[in-house]
Amino acid sequence: MLKNLLINFLKKRFYKIKLYRQLSPSTQIQQVKLFHYYIDCLRSNNLPNFNATGFKVFSQFEEDGKLLYIFSILGMGKKTFVDLGSNDCVNSNCANLAVHFNWKGLFVDGDKNLIEIGKRFYKKTPNFWSYKPKFVHAFLTKKNVNNIIQSEGFEGEIELLSIDIDGNDYWIWESLEIIQPKVVIIECQLAFGLEEKVIPYREDFREDVRNSDNYGASALELQKLGKQKGYRLVGANEYGNNLFFIKNGLAEVQLPEVSVQSLLQHPFATEKYSK
Repeated sequence: MLKNLLINFLKKRFYKIKLYRQLSPSTQIQQVKLFHYYIDCLRSNNLPNFNATGFKVFSQFEEDGKLLYIFSILGMGKKTFVDLGSNDCVNSNCANLAVHFNWKGLFVDGDKNLIEIGKRFYKKTPNFWSYKPKFVHAFLTKKNVNNIIQSEGFEGEIELLSIDIDGNDYWIWESLEIIQPKVVIIECQLAFGLEEKVIPYREDFREDVRNSDNYGASALELQKLGKQKGYRLVGANEYGNNLFFIKNGLAEVQLPEVSVQSLLQHPFATEKYSK
């Protein structure tokens, strides 16, 4: 507890110093150039393989690069996101788009201290005059998730939905109706491997998931849910724990459906589900 309090205090006061490289103009310029390079590749029918496009700026793994690649193909549209389980809103799948590409969106997390870190960070990031994201401290349930999102002004088509709440991810996505994202990134439970398995919904889910793998849903179950909702699985991060889905009818040639098995090849994944 004391350690977490200290970490949160330091983040509130010195986060921008720690992240000076991620926040530098050169980082933004390089990404803008890469974005337009991908557009040129799209026009010449010479796109790189999705698996080769990952890199990390603010995301936990290499999701930032893969999202940049996806949206160079789809277009950035209205530049809107909803991040459910946003952590501190900086270590996030949506932060890079918010900081370097002026996306607007909603961060939701069940930890009030983490939300406060996010508010402080974005107060002057990317600059004082930029349009700020919305922030909500809430424990998400099937009953409240649609109302929370709608009450903050988000409904209908958006570009990106990120779900990483360490537990009820599957059930929250199943319940979502108020928004129709073009892209969904959601965490699966690698320990379930190639099983069709999802842990039953628990509204009071508050376990310390760091000490257990008995939570969440397998990649196969999330793929099945995605198909029911009109999405196809197009890839994952290198470890295979964060899955990328795209709405059917969008860029089906450039971003085709892939198998779950092809995404769970890294030793990080195979060691998890072979125990």
